[in-house]
Amino acid sequence: MSHEQYQSVIKSLHECMVTCNHCYDACLREENVKMMAECIRLDRECADICAYLEQAIGRGTPFISVLAHACAIICEACGSECKKHNHEHCQNCAEACANCAEVCKKLSA
Repeated sequence: MSHEQYQSVIKSLHECMVTCNHCYDACLREENVKMMAECIRLDRECADICAYLEQAIGRGTPFISVLAHACAIICEACGSECKKHNHEHCQNCAEACANCAEVCKKLSA
């Protein structure tokens, strides 16, 4: 399959990456950064795997389903952590992660 056939997946991955990066940056500015440590860590993990999968799809990797499975797991973890925090950036991130996890689950099936 060519990367053109994955445009909606690529869009979801990109949106999740951007949202996680925004959440990461915003969490670093929160008053109690220590409380946000796990959120910050998972934001980085999630943004990185989304960016990697987006690039891998673009170059036609044969490992799409394996990477998508890993991405779904990481997106779910990040979304669950972000959901615990009432900050708007965390809630937006939780939503983007949930959407991306669902797309990646379908892709890995």
